[in-house]
Amino acid sequence: MYAHTDHFRQRLHQQGRYVSVPIVAEAINHGQLRWNTTDGWRFALVRHGIRYVVVVSDTETQSPVIVTGWTAIDDWETAHADARWNETDLQTIRLRAALSSHRNEQIPDRIRPRDVDRAFEICGHRIVTEAGAGSVECVDCGGRFRSKAELQRRHCHR
Repeated sequence: MYAHTDHFRQRLHQQGRYVSVPIVAEAINHGQLRWNTTDGWRFALVRHGIRYVVVVSDTETQSPVIVTGWTAIDDWETAHADARWNETDLQTIRLRAALSSHRNEQIPDRIRPRDVDRAFEICGHRIVTEAGAGSVECVDCGGRFRSKAELQRRHCHR
């Protein structure tokens, strides 16, 4: 049992994260230890076409702690065929992954194919997008964004 950071606990309850305490434990116990970076050890577990990634760090604490976790599509056909995932879930995972992997770049071409009508939180904004739109929109402040860096720079005025 590793302790959870406040950062992890906050993300655990965010819409569109799809990470839970049981899946984190399974990733650590049965997943692959993928690599070590400055933010910690990364464990990866693939279930139902989805890759769960969990970051565990021990550099600034007396014992290892779970720093964060996220999901990515590992196999589109498997995930799409699995009853646990609907189209909005899969598009949300793809959109969140695109924003995170290209955080400093404007990515309208990676946003445009996504259709996400159920808002999920990222950088304090609750965002949605529709197919063809080159940006995401915050349902609370109305801001339109083409990158994660833009989402981080502008605070939501709910």
